[in-house]
Amino acid sequence: MKSLVIIFRHAPFGTTSTREGLDFAMLSASFEQQVSLVFTNEAVLHLLAGQTPEQAGSKDYVSAFKALSLYDIDTVLVCAESMTTLGIHPNDFSIAATVATPEVITKTLQVADEVLVF
Repeated sequence: MKSLVIIFRHAPFGTTSTREGLDFAMLSASFEQQVSLVFTNEAVLHLLAGQTPEQAGSKDYVSAFKALSLYDIDTVLVCAESMTTLGIHPNDFSIAATVATPEVITKTLQVADEVLVF
């Protein structure tokens, strides 16, 4: 089984890259690849509960994060430094995610067969 890590780096609205990355993650997982997700920088904001993307003129793909477990995507890492910078706490998330240090994220990337950045 091939392992794939997808890194999200961009803010929730104003770009489609996160939606594309999420679609790619679920598609890859459906083909029995081991998929892990890493949220860093402003992408941490994707995981906040209570978002209403329709008000910003975007489609609601944020709710698709709740379907990750259906695709056996169980590893969701969030950069602790990004959370501190943005003033976010783990209980602010709409899904289960693991807060990870940059060192843990680096180790995760080192053992992956492929890494993609969205």
